[in-house]
Amino acid sequence: MSSAPPSGSNGLGDQDCNSKEGAQQLLCLIANPFSSQFKQNSVFSALGYSLGSMILITILFSFLRPHNSVVYAPKTKYADARHAPPRIGKGMFAWFMPVTTLKEFELVEKVGLDGTIFLRFTRMCRNLFASITVIAVAVLIPANVISSHKNDEWKTFQVSEKSFWVTSTPQFVAGGALWVHVVSAYVINVLVAFFLWRNYVAVTRLRRQYFESAEYLTSLHSRTLMFTDIPPSSRTDEGILRLADEVEHTTGLPRAAIARNVKELPDLIEEHQEAIQELEAVLAKYLKNPNKLPLNRPTIRPSRKYRKNNGSQKVDAIDYLTERVSELEVEIKHVRDSIDKRNAMAFGFASYEKIEDAHTVAYAAKHKHPQGTRIKIAPRPNDLIWKNLPLSKKERSWKRFINNFWIGILTLIWIAPNALIAIFLTDLSNLANIWPGFQHTFHNHPTIWSIVQGIASPTLTSLVYLILPIIFRRLSIHAGDTTKTSRERHVATKLFAFFVFNNLVVFSAFSAIFVFVSTVIANRQKHEGVWDSIKNGYFFFNMMTALCEITPYWLTWLLQRQLGAAADLAQIFNLTWGWFMRTCMSPTPRQTIAWTAPPAMDYAVYYNYFLFYATVALCFVTLQPLVVPVTAFYFAMDYWLKKYLLLYVLITKTESGGQYWRILFNRLCFRRHACRRDHRPRH
Repeated sequence: MSSAPPSGSNGLGDQDCNSKEGAQQLLCLIANPFSSQFKQNSVFSALGYSLGSMILITILFSFLRPHNSVVYAPKTKYADARHAPPRIGKGMFAWFMPVTTLKEFELVEKVGLDGTIFLRFTRMCRNLFASITVIAVAVLIPANVISSHKNDEWKTFQVSEKSFWVTSTPQFVAGGALWVHVVSAYVINVLVAFFLWRNYVAVTRLRRQYFESAEYLTSLHSRTLMFTDIPPSSRTDEGILRLADEVEHTTGLPRAAIARNVKELPDLIEEHQEAIQELEAVLAKYLKNPNKLPLNRPTIRPSRKYRKNNGSQKVDAIDYLTERVSELEVEIKHVRDSIDKRNAMAFGFASYEKIEDAHTVAYAAKHKHPQGTRIKIAPRPNDLIWKNLPLSKKERSWKRFINNFWIGILTLIWIAPNALIAIFLTDLSNLANIWPGFQHTFHNHPTIWSIVQGIASPTLTSLVYLILPIIFRRLSIHAGDTTKTSRERHVATKLFAFFVFNNLVVFSAFSAIFVFVSTVIANRQKHEGVWDSIKNGYFFFNMMTALCEITPYWLTWLLQRQLGAAADLAQIFNLTWGWFMRTCMSPTPRQTIAWTAPPAMDYAVYYNYFLFYATVALCFVTLQPLVVPVTAFYFAMDYWLKKYLLLYVLITKTESGGQYWRILFNRLCFRRHACRRDHRPRH
């Protein structure tokens, strides 16, 4: 790590992109996009900006919270007495004590098992990185600084200054100090294994308590089996009973029901619901002031599907929608009466009187598939994606292949925009250097473009990351996921893979690979091939130099994540949107209830972020030890903020019983295929 740049290499430390022109300047920026962006004071500015903004937002939340309980404590209104959060006073900082004093066993009842495991994982990351911080600050940083100052070969790197932010990395470390990194890496691995093991034991205990709770034992789905991929010969109620008895004979006789083909009935019911809601919205706007009705009744243009009788001209909205509701009710009744009970589907259910019988059959069916049928404990009814249940194994496998194909294409396509955003949008001076037309405007209006630079990059990146989960969810549904829980787990794993590849590997290793290729091309004149360049250490040197020089980016990026945690607590969007809809619009009672209801917790997105933060910290702990205390501080703050949100604001829309833990554990262990199966304890 301390040897000078090899002859002929374009080391990252000696590139001056401003002195080049045209294509050479573009290639130089691609090789080292962050050289002009991150200076010594960038870390201090990011620290001041993130901490200052977080403190201001938290104070603003503390001030607004007592006066906006609809936004900041909706669960106090909708939760029953058993699941209601602790009472909270009207004081400005009265919310702090209930959050700090509530214990984990109380959390399970208040926020559910999924919310409790989410907070435990956040607390585990906080404690893990706080422990690693001791090694990073007390061992790695002193070793790097002392060894770098003792190294006389640092001048060959042609750096402008030997600042603390440079010497804190192992870029100039040589000799015996390298063994400090080796030993520290092993100790960090031991710490990660210890915290994972300790929390795995705790999560297992929590899950067992959940499965032994009265709420789970008395629920219908806990003693119901779901049968999928049923062969045509067994697609009857009696056929389901024979399949269950073939797996394991029990004393209890279940009630079985095979699914029937209901044709277009679900679509008609959904259309009927939409028509009713649209009619309610029209009436709410028209009857906003009953004593002073508008002169003209509201009109509407019929959809293309129903222009046969009305044409394309606008018609009376109230009469048209009332007629549509009546027509749909007649159609729904006709379809219900015409359902052929002989047209059975490939899935069904069997409910037992005793939960022990259902779980005995499910446990025995893990390794048995009678006539190709898959049998498992049924999820909650609201967790099922009903339209995917009739899919066959071949259809599901083909859809899964297509889904992975499109995700792979999306991941590869995003490489180019991701690199361009990193090069130009995060530092508009790079764009001005290669675009003469923009250079004049950029230098004449530096203040305006500095504001654009500070807003455009995070805004565009945030919009992309808001759209990505929606795309991945639709792809997962198209891939044949049968439950929303499995869909969310697949979304979390796919997002994590996407983030690691594009935001970590591409950002961190692209410049090193590019410079190495440039070095190989330059050295061809000396008749040196690719293998010769690798043996001479060019690739290792370029990779280490690039990773060390890119660490300030990840340091400032992690610092800016503190602002995102505070923004989640402030609920600015929900606050402003709710005020606008109540003040400027005419919401129906149904819409008012929907807007004031507690929003759902997006576990897939937050788990992806947390796993990515942890991955960045673990990857760069020996390259820039300062990323570890920043990560520990983020998890420490976010633990308290998310605990308040889960207690008073957010709900778990579909309780999975702690099924997310496996993907978290396996991702931290760098294992794949973590969410294909879920084994529940046998009762």
